[in-house]
Amino acid sequence: MSRIGKKTINLPQNTDIKIVENNVYITGPKGKLSYQLPEVIKVKHDKKNQTLNLYKGYENKEAQKLHGLSRTLIHNMIIGVSKGFEKKLQIQGVGYRSQLQGKNLILNVGYSHPVTIKPPENILIEVENNTNITIKGIQKEVVGEIAAQIRRIRPPEPYKGKGIRYLNERISIKVGKAGK
Repeated sequence: MSRIGKKTINLPQNTDIKIVENNVYITGPKGKLSYQLPEVIKVKHDKKNQTLNLYKGYENKEAQKLHGLSRTLIHNMIIGVSKGFEKKLQIQGVGYRSQLQGKNLILNVGYSHPVTIKPPENILIEVENNTNITIKGIQKEVVGEIAAQIRRIRPPEPYKGKGIRYLNERISIKVGKAGK
């Protein structure tokens, strides 16, 4: 039994939900998102209490797998259109910096050339004092993927800790080679 799938989803006041057959459309102040439910999952909208409940249409392993997943995806969509998601990155290293050129992010992180990142639509990248990067958007998966893509350009190295890391990420520093 999926413990996550059984949880009720509360809808905020500023979001509207529309269910057409197996499609769920969610609209909020930040934007619109939609999700097509699998055939084995059914959704029930309680308009009086402003809640959503997901049910399995069948009792099989496939329905069990998709029950919690569908609930989590719909819950993330509701949070995305009402509040939004953000990830913060921090650049550490001498001469390492970032800047915005239009919507594109340009990173100077020790390579012979600057690295340019073009964000997809609905993703906003902000740069504060050349070393802090904030990625904002309404889709949790896309925000996380863009943050991981930026971090992958220059991950923190274990000896001095130079590189791009998530804010408050703890990097264990190795002891260097002992000289005579």
